[in-house]
Amino acid sequence: MTSPRNLIHLFLKFIVATAISLASHSLAKSPNILLIVSEDNGQELGCYGEPYVQTPNLDQLASEGVMFKNAYVAQAGCSQSRASFLTGLYPHQNGQIGLATWKFRMYDENTPNLVRSLKTAGYRTGLIGKLHVNPESAFPFDFKAIPSSNFSRKELDQYAAEASRFMTTGKEPFFLSINYPDAHRPFTPQVNGRPQKRLTGEDVKPLAYFGIDNPELRQQTADYYNCMNRLDSYIGDLLQSLEATGQANNTIVIYIGDHGADMLRGKRTSYEGGTRVPFILRWPNTSEEGLVSTELVSLIDITPTLLEAVGAPPIPNLPGHSLVPLLKSESTNWRQYLFTEFHIHSAHNYYPQRTVQDSRYKLIRNLMPGQVNPGYAFTNNRFFENLAATIHHADEPIRSAYLNMERPPVYELYDLQSDPFEFHNLVNRSEHAQTLQRLQQELHRWRERTSDPLLNHQNVLRLKAEIDACLVDGQPDKSTLNLTYPDYFFE
Repeated sequence: MTSPRNLIHLFLKFIVATAISLASHSLAKSPNILLIVSEDNGQELGCYGEPYVQTPNLDQLASEGVMFKNAYVAQAGCSQSRASFLTGLYPHQNGQIGLATWKFRMYDENTPNLVRSLKTAGYRTGLIGKLHVNPESAFPFDFKAIPSSNFSRKELDQYAAEASRFMTTGKEPFFLSINYPDAHRPFTPQVNGRPQKRLTGEDVKPLAYFGIDNPELRQQTADYYNCMNRLDSYIGDLLQSLEATGQANNTIVIYIGDHGADMLRGKRTSYEGGTRVPFILRWPNTSEEGLVSTELVSLIDITPTLLEAVGAPPIPNLPGHSLVPLLKSESTNWRQYLFTEFHIHSAHNYYPQRTVQDSRYKLIRNLMPGQVNPGYAFTNNRFFENLAATIHHADEPIRSAYLNMERPPVYELYDLQSDPFEFHNLVNRSEHAQTLQRLQQELHRWRERTSDPLLNHQNVLRLKAEIDACLVDGQPDKSTLNLTYPDYFFE
């Protein structure tokens, strides 16, 4: 097996091609790291082929680096995803299985993570925008600004201003995580004249993975796209601020979404609309011709990648992989299977799932099969009007796909090549029996390998009882929610 040292050497040799050796240029100078995180959006960007969204700044970033076409979060929820890419662990491994604002938390404050490791390696660390992980003390950032979620979109120009202030203070290399509120709900169409051209429902079609269409869905899609267009403009300001510091040529820039859009079959689900996200990486001194990776990539790969890139000691026993080998021109022995999961978001929607996929097929294992998924009504009824009638009159297989989502079976199997929006469950098709068995086995091996506490079904039921105990007239009361899962998950 090729050693990490040799992988780094091969990668650096590739990206400079006919230029200078990046090994001596980048690692010796300890490259800065700028991690840009947006809220609640999938791959709805121009560079990913979305025709209704104008994202020239992110498109340019992609043209200068690597765009990962098949990048996935560990869980389609804000706190869960963020804790995972900062620790390199799945939610069931670090404990952040639900929202921090609903008292969910990591098991251990001393969990190794990217921030601690980079500080040990001599980096100044900064956070702009929300962290949204419990306990916050586990991530000892040196600098913090704009700590709120800021869903009201106040003073958005201050994100780049605060970033500039941090980047120009001190001589040590920096790691800056900057977290924007777009495109989280509410979908505010325009703020301070951004975007300049405001889309309406007449300008767009609903997201393809909805499978249905009505005027309200078009208008919500338009407002979501307006948020994306605005996001891009403020990221443009940030990248200009980086250029103005004179440090852009020695800064690794990463842009990711924390999970998919807060729309039908998106956020809070295990479907592609929730778990598949944009991921763009620009390395110092790469060529101007953008690279596109189609390998299966997880955001848990970010921590091992960055630690390897800056020559910091790796965190032992992480389930993710450094992405350095994917940045070579040669073919590489990369992962064949990618895994995601779901537990809960707020106390409204506990419905644990485990998912495995290969380059073509995807299997979802529902751990409470046959029971109504409360997340279905939570999304459909909270954000959309008259949706039931649209679903009822939809053609097959769309109508059945929504019914299947409301009360899922034990397994859902999809052919992402012929059915990218997951409308046809193939579990009962005899010609797919071998694929089903193969993915079942891989999923079980992964759950055993990562010590999944929900392999013990009593833990599924015990956590459900804790959630149900805070319900008053069917609605959760956060003040009465008492969570003890960190104490019993691994008894």
